[in-house]
Amino acid sequence: MAKEVVYWDSNAFLGLLNGEVEKVAPCEDVWAAGEKGHLIIVTSTLTVAEVIYSRGVPKMDPAKRPKVNDFFRAPHIVQKPLTRKIAELARDVVWDCNIQAKDAIHVATAAYYHVGILHTYDDKLLALNLVTINGFNLQIIKPHAVRQLEIPSDTETH
Repeated sequence: MAKEVVYWDSNAFLGLLNGEVEKVAPCEDVWAAGEKGHLIIVTSTLTVAEVIYSRGVPKMDPAKRPKVNDFFRAPHIVQKPLTRKIAELARDVVWDCNIQAKDAIHVATAAYYHVGILHTYDDKLLALNLVTINGFNLQIIKPHAVRQLEIPSDTETH
């Protein structure tokens, strides 16, 4: 069975790491699907730094260092580097889609690696719903696990 692949903006990680009430349950569902091997979460290496101190969110308590390190080392997390090609694509996203630079890096990374779904809580990105980058369609939605990925147990009949 093919695994679902989603891209997480830093605010999805923040919702989970900080236990933000409106974000934690859906993010935990996605995280659990990843832990079960049903899903891969892709993100930019930028996210590792961005979750520490992101706009509108207080700087994360340094006591959470081990938890943050563990999050980004989980086997269902794939970090993609911010390369020159992605930075140039992000620049085009800023120009063409009127998206702010850090958000454009996430959009460009997802598009570059053909990850078709970007999970975010950013209202400006969510308002776009769907963007086309170099012919690739990227759906932008709030985090949620895809329930049909759950594998039936061996005792169930078909």
